[in-house]
Amino acid sequence: MSLEKFSIIDSTLREGEQFVNAFFTTEQKIRIATLLDAFGAEYIELTTPCASPQSERDCAAIAKLGLKTKTLTHTRCHLDDVKIAVDTGVNGVDVVIGTSSKLRDFSHGKSINQIIDLAGGVLEYLKKQNVEMRFSTEDTLRSDPEDLFRVYEAVDKIGVNRVGIADTVGIGNPRQIFNLVSELRRRVKADIEFHGHNDTGCAIANSFAALEAGATHIDTTILGIGERNGITSLGGLVARVYSINPAYVAKYRLPLLMHLDQTVAQLVNVDIPFNNYITGFSAFTHKAGIHTKAVLNNPETYEVLKPEDFGLTRYIHIAHRLTGWNAIRYRADQLGLELTDDEIRKITEEVKTMADLHPLTLDEVDSLLHSMRNPRIENESDAQPETESLPEAA
Repeated sequence: MSLEKFSIIDSTLREGEQFVNAFFTTEQKIRIATLLDAFGAEYIELTTPCASPQSERDCAAIAKLGLKTKTLTHTRCHLDDVKIAVDTGVNGVDVVIGTSSKLRDFSHGKSINQIIDLAGGVLEYLKKQNVEMRFSTEDTLRSDPEDLFRVYEAVDKIGVNRVGIADTVGIGNPRQIFNLVSELRRRVKADIEFHGHNDTGCAIANSFAALEAGATHIDTTILGIGERNGITSLGGLVARVYSINPAYVAKYRLPLLMHLDQTVAQLVNVDIPFNNYITGFSAFTHKAGIHTKAVLNNPETYEVLKPEDFGLTRYIHIAHRLTGWNAIRYRADQLGLELTDDEIRKITEEVKTMADLHPLTLDEVDSLLHSMRNPRIENESDAQPETESLPEAA
């Protein structure tokens, strides 16, 4: 298991640029790269400089920022492409070629032997350029396993830094990923990178399975954006690993996740999903009465993630028919109202009755709480001189 020392390769500026709403300017790319650097991502992956003249300029500009995070770019397994990539000044070049029968037949048309020969020439060139080398197959999960292992073992002998598994169409499940990575870990010395698409909702689970099986690097994007349904979400991966042991992600500045998600959501014109990992508005919201009672006594009863570790707070939702008197008491205490248990229980029943008739707002609940306090204050003030003013409601 590589959970204790895994690395994140954030591909928001490569895979994420393939998201339908992504049209990043140079300034926006620099902003995202700088935020990821501050977060502590070990790597950022940039769009191939061969995509367009501006892509080449952007790649060079980010490579020259002097970030702590290493810069990578993604290219075809083609000597001309990797030469252009090296010239941008990136720290590493991620080479990829399809190995499934579908891509061999309908994309590049090369046999497995031809792929091995082509990879050999490209990687031998890169070895002399003082850059990290990753060789990845594309559409790995629909490739013949024996074909895959022949290719991986060949590039491993050349001395590639990482080999990559790419679930390009999101067809894999955690058991498949675990078995594939386990076998690959047995066969190669190089580090193992996993890139998982989310077409069938398994990207995070597959990434975690890859780590359990011995993968060392996981590709992510902010909010999981990317081609079609995107890939493993940065926040989702952090949440999954944190749940095993918070120490495994303590190297990252976790409170920056909200800023990262908000920034990218704004740039690609989407809302952060309500149920998004960590940063969704309902992520730390508790509603059911029996839940809120337990959470108020000990948050760990219904929280596997501590909101304060991410610079966030939990929210106890009380304006609904499922509310409990412990939640109403909690709100009264927040407002500084000294109410008896009987008064709290009476208000709780009123809230439930009103919520059965129409949706409630927090202001309406607060009004009920204040109205219960004010008569008590007035009664207590009867013995006071008329010139003494009543204390203001909190």
